[in-house]
Amino acid sequence: QVQLVESGGGSVQTGGSLKLSCSAPGITRNYYSLAWFRQAPGKEREGVAAIESDGTTNYEDSVKGRFTISQDNAKNTLYLQMNSLKPEDTAMYYCAADSLDGMISWFLEKRYNYWGQGTQVTVSP
Repeated sequence: QVQLVESGGGSVQTGGSLKLSCSAPGITRNYYSLAWFRQAPGKEREGVAAIESDGTTNYEDSVKGRFTISQDNAKNTLYLQMNSLKPEDTAMYYCAADSLDGMISWFLEKRYNYWGQGTQVTVSP
């Protein structure tokens, strides 16, 4: 069973930055797609960003230009750099991996068969 471990969450003020990390053995080599999702209280989990095995990236509209997804193969780590944070970015953030080549939209939860436990991001006004 693969364990994805997120870190880097915390509390910042509006306009601040955080960098989330997600690590697991071979994570950046053995999956068709890696993604970050988030879930705010009372809301459904939503896709934030994803990176395909060919390096293609996708972003949810509200984070375009502010968030950057990347990976470091040497460190077996997936990142999410979050800049210009807003209160509406407050949520639990999860990393996810697709080892089955789901061939469905990157922002759908059912594409991903491995999930981390989440790291909390809180942005204050």
